[in-house]
Amino acid sequence: MTNEELTQEQTSETPVEDASVDIVEEESAVEETPEVELTSNGTSDKKTNYLDPELFSDIRTITREEIDEAEINEDITDELKGKYENSLAEISENQVIKGRVIGMNDHVILIDIGFKSEGMIDRAEFTDESLPKIGDQIDIYLERLEDRRGNMVLSKEKADFMRRWQDLREIFDNQTTFSCKIIRRIKGGMVVDLEGIQGFLPGSQIDVRPIKDFDTLLDTEIEVRIVKLNEARKNIVVSHKVILEESLKEQRDALLGEMEIGTVLEGRVKNITDFGVFIDLGGVDGLLHITDLSWGRVNHPSEVVGVDDALTVKIIDFDQEKQRVSLGLKQLTPHPWEDVEINYPVHSTVKGKIVSMTNYGSFVELEPGVEGLIHVSEMSWTRHIRNPNELYKLGDAVDAMVLSIDSDDRKISLGVKQLQPDPWDEIEEKYVIGSTHKGVINNLTQFGAFVELESGIDGLIHVSDISWTNVIRHPKEILEKGQEVEIKVLEISRDNRRISLGLKQMIDDPWPSIVKFYETGKEVSGDIIRVLDKGIILKLEMDVEGIIPFGKKPKKQRKEVASKLNPGDTVSGNVMEVKPDDKKIILFSEKYSEGGEKATKDSVKDFLDDQDVPASEKINIPEELQEEIGKEKTDAEE
Repeated sequence: MTNEELTQEQTSETPVEDASVDIVEEESAVEETPEVELTSNGTSDKKTNYLDPELFSDIRTITREEIDEAEINEDITDELKGKYENSLAEISENQVIKGRVIGMNDHVILIDIGFKSEGMIDRAEFTDESLPKIGDQIDIYLERLEDRRGNMVLSKEKADFMRRWQDLREIFDNQTTFSCKIIRRIKGGMVVDLEGIQGFLPGSQIDVRPIKDFDTLLDTEIEVRIVKLNEARKNIVVSHKVILEESLKEQRDALLGEMEIGTVLEGRVKNITDFGVFIDLGGVDGLLHITDLSWGRVNHPSEVVGVDDALTVKIIDFDQEKQRVSLGLKQLTPHPWEDVEINYPVHSTVKGKIVSMTNYGSFVELEPGVEGLIHVSEMSWTRHIRNPNELYKLGDAVDAMVLSIDSDDRKISLGVKQLQPDPWDEIEEKYVIGSTHKGVINNLTQFGAFVELESGIDGLIHVSDISWTNVIRHPKEILEKGQEVEIKVLEISRDNRRISLGLKQMIDDPWPSIVKFYETGKEVSGDIIRVLDKGIILKLEMDVEGIIPFGKKPKKQRKEVASKLNPGDTVSGNVMEVKPDDKKIILFSEKYSEGGEKATKDSVKDFLDDQDVPASEKINIPEELQEEIGKEKTDAEE
């Protein structure tokens, strides 16, 4: 056995009794330790030698004889035993441990953690201010005991992070308030520096009021509290708002205790929505509804107030249990209807702005909270206005006359036409019954033609007053729009504002001559105009129509006869009767009339009813439907 083997065997079998005896590696091992030359600050001038020689100043080599001669002390004090056991710390990966700096160079720092080998930390993890000295104990993070090269992987930055994370976790558990710096802005909020760890400060958690300009907060200190800490993802969310809310709690409790309906308070506009404005009353938010902003119409609250505006408001409703406060702004001023009759007497002229339009009229705002209605019937003396948009649009300024005031229902009736002379005041003098005038046809309807006599003054030629001899089913058979005609005034109704005109009255009534010409029994002939189910209509001399009723001829025979007759064919018959009121000559034909002259006369009335009445007048509307239509019309007018 060699000396080396003997030394190792005795060392392993002999218990240590003298703490002053240091057992070291054999001399050969010590001699292999590289010599180092260090500068005054502890760094080495040689990049390959980084150990401090002073670390081995208390190490010496002993011989076998010295071991044999040494007296072993079996009495080990508890204090010494505790120090020894504490030096045998259990080392595992992914934890923060203590290490002692035993050397360094320009690139790495050598750390002794009490393991079989030393570890190294990149010098870049330290700043000039935080660079340790030889012999200093520091906290380091053990990532791995050995990498693929057999080196221990340590980190100072991760140790600092873990230590700071532990501090932040304690701060979170204790809900401690602390200060931090806002370093940059991101989507949704700001990033704050928590001494090496970045946290997120949401925009909604910065203040109790909305923030207008986030950039003004950059590089400023702010007091926060951690409201969320995610261990797995190492995320931290902080809030400044919770601190403000706590500071406002006492104010809110005091304000709620003193709050009463009718109390007038100062507040600031916190937020604006479509339905109203939220007012900060100093720890308590109240709602100022859009209907309580003004006595007048408000389309959107932003028309009246803006964010951060200072307002004086009145409490109009309060629920202490739910902490709901309803506020009013218009309630601080008298209701404008209190002096309406004084400010807007009947027949006075007023100015206003159109704020609403319906199919029956326009609403005019005279002042906030006071509106009047100009009905379509009060817009023009002469024009028939179907919808107010024919004359006005929203926002138009108008002058009107006050026609009536209903203070109980808060309604004011206005008129525009009353500001102009009524042209109908002179109508009866200008358009005397029986006088003739010229006019232009400006409209044709089923029942007649409207003729413009002068600007704004129209008269009606009824279909029955267009021709003496022809049955006119629609005015367009003879007249056309834009045609100039000469007419006679038949009737004037100033109350109904109607003028009845006649076209046929411009010539003498030809019927006295027609009656003489068409003597009873006289045989006449004419061209067929139309063939109907009950008879034939002919065009006779003197521009009159004649009819030959089929009498009692069966329906089947009527169809057979009608199929053989065509418009333009000439047919003869004997005059039975002349009817000026119906504008017809009644004829009898043995060939086409069945049942003799008596049967022919009996069928005349039905024949005339069928062919004289316009189709639009023959439609029968059920009474129930008529009542429903009338009801809807009344509701619309109201």
